[in-house]
Amino acid sequence: MFLTITTTGTPERPATDLGFLLHKHPDNAQSFTTSHGVAHVFYPEADAERCTAALLLEVDAVALVRRGKGKGRGGAPDAALAQYVNDRPYAASSLLAVAIGNVFSSAMRGVCKARPEAPARTRPLRIEVPALPARGGPDLVRHLFEPLGWTVTAEPVALDAEFPEWGASRYVGLVLESEALTLSEALRHLYVLLPVLDDTKHYWVSAEEVDKLLRAGEGWLSGHPEQKLITSRYLSRRWSLTRQAMERLELVRLAEADDSEVEEIDNAVEEETETEGKPTPLAVQRREAILDGLRRSGAGRVLDLGCGQGQLVQAMLKDPSFTEIVGVDVSMRALTIASRRLKLDRMGERQAARVTLFQGSLAYTDKRLKGYDAAVLSEVIEHLDLPRLPALEYAVFGAARPRTVLVTTPNVEYNVRWETLPAGHTRHGDHRFEWTRAEFRAWAHRVAELHGYDVEFTPVGPDDPEVGPPTQMATFTFSAKEAKAA
Repeated sequence: MFLTITTTGTPERPATDLGFLLHKHPDNAQSFTTSHGVAHVFYPEADAERCTAALLLEVDAVALVRRGKGKGRGGAPDAALAQYVNDRPYAASSLLAVAIGNVFSSAMRGVCKARPEAPARTRPLRIEVPALPARGGPDLVRHLFEPLGWTVTAEPVALDAEFPEWGASRYVGLVLESEALTLSEALRHLYVLLPVLDDTKHYWVSAEEVDKLLRAGEGWLSGHPEQKLITSRYLSRRWSLTRQAMERLELVRLAEADDSEVEEIDNAVEEETETEGKPTPLAVQRREAILDGLRRSGAGRVLDLGCGQGQLVQAMLKDPSFTEIVGVDVSMRALTIASRRLKLDRMGERQAARVTLFQGSLAYTDKRLKGYDAAVLSEVIEHLDLPRLPALEYAVFGAARPRTVLVTTPNVEYNVRWETLPAGHTRHGDHRFEWTRAEFRAWAHRVAELHGYDVEFTPVGPDDPEVGPPTQMATFTFSAKEAKAA
């Protein structure tokens, strides 16, 4: 297998900086032992104007077969000779991707102690792979690389040059050119897309491959138009791993759209407390108040928006009057815990048909939320920054428009009754605000009037004559006047 990386330079920024970035001196030829052969790095040309680094991988095909005991790529028992006579020593595949990751690991990470500023600098790059297996043909090669900023030349390789009528093979000669990418980005593109185009791997794909994919795909995979195909093929079409990767990529997309860090929006559940202890009496009372409100509304199809660890979903499943229950949360960690709590993987078919969990942000309209009888926002709104609250209002009341909406939120006036809560502190570290009863009522009346709902208020927990209840609940009902007009 053969790969070359070429760059050009100027006297001020010589092309031989490529040697510093790759951590391989242009004057030396170096060899590295890999798990399936030997990788050689050398420089066919190296001066200030033009520098080319070559990676040559010699694969021990016999050792590869013996180590895999006949399994994996080329190991099908249909033809014993095919295990030893195949394209593995010649065509770029996951073997070459692994060699890139091992030999150029620092360059992939963008680390260069000798030239700290160099890894972040874009430079002219030309990458050539003479023999690349491409299941999907030259068109797929272009669809994968062009959105990343590459100019792509993918020339089909004839099955036999002496017999052109036989047509093209599944291999292409690949040339990639760009002046807008860093070397780190280029190597990470190759590391992921070489095995994707080959559509197979020479080793067993385990759960840690998801982390490898997301590390190498950082900054480009979440927005790639062929994201689903890349993820599925890279993970050898293992459905459970593909779903896990897609969920984490969706979280990255949401974070980028919100101009925030993934950790900031995936914080609904603290990592060290993934199991719920015995619920507090107030939590029980809150759930009972919500269930009572839902029953009074006659709702059968219910959304739990910001479902967290799934306590309310679990409670609703015990009541057959709720025929369809959907839990939505921005945090994949919370949804994973909810799935475990509900035992979705062991649930009977009829029960499983009643419940769905999916990831979503309430700051954006989502067509999946339309058409439900009721929606619950239990202890959710206080986790949003106030400037983001109008977006939630429109997504729920304006776009989704369920017939009934139940909203619960802490009553800040009651905080003085918590002996362990310091003055001026909110009940949870992630609360962006906590409202008085008057503030909550003013907000609820404004939202109801704006979107055509009637609203009434219910205390949750002991109703203190001085400071009110610990939790306040508003029940929004689509007004008869609006319903008649609709």
